[in-house]
Amino acid sequence: MNTQVVIIGAGPSGLLLGRLLALQGIDNIIVEAKSPDYVLSRIRAGVLEQGTQMLLREAKVAERMDREGHVHEGFALSFLGRMERIDLKALTGGKTVMVYGQTEVTKDLMDARTQSGMQSIYEAEDVMPHDFYGEHPHVSFTKDGKRHTIHCDYIAGCDGFHGVARKSVPADKITLFERVYPFGWLGVLSRTPPVSDELIYANHERGFALCSMRSAMLSRYYVQCSLDDHTEGWSDARFWDELRSRLPTDVANRLVTGPSIEKSIAPLRSFVAEPMQFGRMFLVGDAAHIVPPTGAKGLNLAASDVSTLYNILRKRYRENRTDLIARYSEICLRRIWKAERFSWWMTSILHKFSDDPFNQRIQEAELDYFTSSEAGRINIAENYVGLPYELVE
Repeated sequence: MNTQVVIIGAGPSGLLLGRLLALQGIDNIIVEAKSPDYVLSRIRAGVLEQGTQMLLREAKVAERMDREGHVHEGFALSFLGRMERIDLKALTGGKTVMVYGQTEVTKDLMDARTQSGMQSIYEAEDVMPHDFYGEHPHVSFTKDGKRHTIHCDYIAGCDGFHGVARKSVPADKITLFERVYPFGWLGVLSRTPPVSDELIYANHERGFALCSMRSAMLSRYYVQCSLDDHTEGWSDARFWDELRSRLPTDVANRLVTGPSIEKSIAPLRSFVAEPMQFGRMFLVGDAAHIVPPTGAKGLNLAASDVSTLYNILRKRYRENRTDLIARYSEICLRRIWKAERFSWWMTSILHKFSDDPFNQRIQEAELDYFTSSEAGRINIAENYVGLPYELVE
């Protein structure tokens, strides 16, 4: 088989890149190790920056998002029993975010790819990129017991943190930066109305909590937990009691509870791989970086990587701009490290790291300082809605 770009991974970043390239007439094949149902079963966050929304509209897959998504003009920081609203729209000159589940984004992209007739190969085994430092890269895989090879111009590794793309890079060609946090998030999905129309991020001496939503009757809640915890040890009753204890009294009193329909524990880490380009192979999204979910940056960072790579490849094929290829890493990493900083900062001021009361007081003072200062609120708001994409030119 032959194509211009092989995309390893059919998550949202791979599908979005494939869609954008296809709309420009750039041929691509997606190779995915899992089944479509498995890909769609992944429950992830769904706060979309304005840049991500615009990119989905450019990809012509935003009709359902614009119809069913919930535009949020602000969110709340809770601490010391207080609720401080960050007015995103007022503080950023009109920018907002949209709550629309990552699963829904993935479904919309899958449907669009199916309708386009572009090739996607699911349940591919032993996927491996080859010769990406040379002039003739290719990707091999096994399907239905037969070994196949796709020859291409470029490879996009959109296969996540545990994927094969980054692991295929020689150790002396890549540098990894990582911080693993000493706690996790216990998340519960329930068919209940959200406790608030906007997200609430709570700092409490018992630990962090987050009140989020997927729709008017589907809520997503989180509490900070130990990495040693297991979901079996958290009954629904225990979870709801713990969540209430970490929220201001008036919020806790209006919380509507119900049976959980999904419950999971996720560890938190910050991770960056440098560089993100290796000859003719590019790392995209979680393959190159992970952020703790506190800043709502994971999917959005992946989207900004896709935007950069798409525009570089578009200019490569439409204008023969081969000079831009080598700039992929530097353009992406400038935005990535700023998002890593914001996600680390949000994590550091909202979570309980120890039983030291001094640390708790410092967190409360920092939250009080930032929310009492217009400059502080602007700082939070402009990072939360997403920093501008860098032009590729």
